[in-house]
Amino acid sequence: GIKWMSSLEAKFEDAKDKKPTAEKLERLRREKINRFRNKHKISVQGTDLPDPITTFDQLQKEYKVHPKIMENIQAAGFQLPTPIQMQAIPVMLHGRELLASAPTGSGKTLAFCIPLLTHLKQPRNKGFRALIISPTRELASQTHRELVKLAEGTGFRIHMIHKAAEAAKKFGPKSSKKF
Repeated sequence: GIKWMSSLEAKFEDAKDKKPTAEKLERLRREKINRFRNKHKISVQGTDLPDPITTFDQLQKEYKVHPKIMENIQAAGFQLPTPIQMQAIPVMLHGRELLASAPTGSGKTLAFCIPLLTHLKQPRNKGFRALIISPTRELASQTHRELVKLAEGTGFRIHMIHKAAEAAKKFGPKSSKKF
C-alpha cells in the first residue's frame, strides 16, 4: 500500500533513517573492502577474513612487525604492497592457513616471509625453527636471498640446505637426529 504522511513527518522519517546503526556501518565497511579487493583483483574465499592492508606502515601499527624488518622493507625499495601482499600478509599474521596464487614477480616471497619472521619474533639457539621447501634450487636461492635481506640486523640466521651430505658437514654429524 501507499504510505501517506505530511512533509513534517517525512522530514522526521528521513532524520531517523540517517542515524547509522552498527549493522549499517559494518555493511558499508564491507562494501568498501570489497570495492578495494575488486579494484586490485584480489579474490578471497573463507569466513572471518582479515582486511587487506594498503601500506606497509600498517604492519607495524596493526601487527607489531619488528622495526628492523620494516626498515629492511623500505631499504629494499618496497613502497606499497602488491595485491598478493595486501591480503596474504594479514591472513598469515592472523595465523590462518592460506593457499595463494599470483603471477611470477608479484611479491609472493615477501608475502610469506614477513609473517614467518614476525611469528618467530626473535632468534633463539634452538635449531631450525622454520622450514621452507622449494621445488627448484633456483626458487630456493631466491627465497634465501630475500629472507637474508629481510632479516638483516634482526639476529636470525638464514640457511639454505640443498644436499643432505653437505648439511651433515655444515651442522654436525648429529644434525639429522637433532632436526
